[in-house]
Order: sequence, then structure tokens, then C-alpha cells
Amino acid sequence: MTQQTMVSQPPAGGLAAAGGTAQAAGIGLTGALLAVAVSAVHVADQRSVTALADPDWIGWGYRAIEVGGLLTALALLLAVPAGRALSRLGWAAALLLGAAPMLGYLASRTIGVPGDAGDVGNWGDWVGMVSLFLEAGLIVLSVSMLLALRARAASRAGAAA
Repeated sequence: MTQQTMVSQPPAGGLAAAGGTAQAAGIGLTGALLAVAVSAVHVADQRSVTALADPDWIGWGYRAIEVGGLLTALALLLAVPAGRALSRLGWAAALLLGAAPMLGYLASRTIGVPGDAGDVGNWGDWVGMVSLFLEAGLIVLSVSMLLALRARAASRAGAAA
């Protein structure tokens, strides 16, 4: 007499879908925390929520980064239950939130920016370096997620055809 062993496959929804949702939620939470951290670093660099960096256009740029970081975090947290469209928007915003201040920082330290020539060569600013690391992490995570979403959309389009 031979013995048969049955291996059961998990249902298409069930635990497999829950695991994917938990993973997406974890990655979204990581991105949201990085976005909030980028905002917090810019608040710290201005020395408070009510202060405005000098010159004014840089201060208002910091405000845009601070508010944008909070909105990006919200979009990334809401993307898991809301679906792919908000997910793409959230990760694109996260990419912008990481890249724009990084480029501004690099410009201010290399060629200088109008009204703030004193920071050229000032690479030792610890707040700026923390910001660069957070922004780099956010850029890597955002690009990875956008590429993964693109690949998933392409595989679904291929499967549907």
C-alpha cells in the first residue's frame, strides 16, 4: 500500500493576500517615517516651527518641505487600503521630497544659492548631513517601490493579454 501526501495551496486571497498587505503596510510605514524625519530635520534647521530661515525664499522652501513631508507620509499610509493610484502618487511625492532638498543642499554647498553664499563649502553641518542620509534613504525606497509598481502593472497587463 502506498501512502499519499497532499500539499494544500493557500487560497488566492486569505493569508497570501494578508501577507502582501502587511508587507506593503510595513514598507509604506518606513517611507512615511522617512518623510516625517525629513520634515523634522528641516524644522530643526530653522530652529522651530514658527521661525523662518533667511533668506525668506529658503524659509518658505523649508515650509514646503515640512508640509510636503507630512502630506507625503499621509499618502503613503493611506495607500495600502486605497490602492495603486494613491500608492504611485505617494511614492512619486516621496521621491520629490527626497530629491528636491538634496539638490538644494548640494547646490548651496557647491555653487551657492542667491542670498546664501555663506554656506559654500560648509559640509560639516551635522543637520545637513542627517538630512542627506534621510533623503537618500527616501530616494532609494521610492525608486524601488515605483519600479516594483511598474513591473507589477506590466505583468498584469501581460497576463491580461
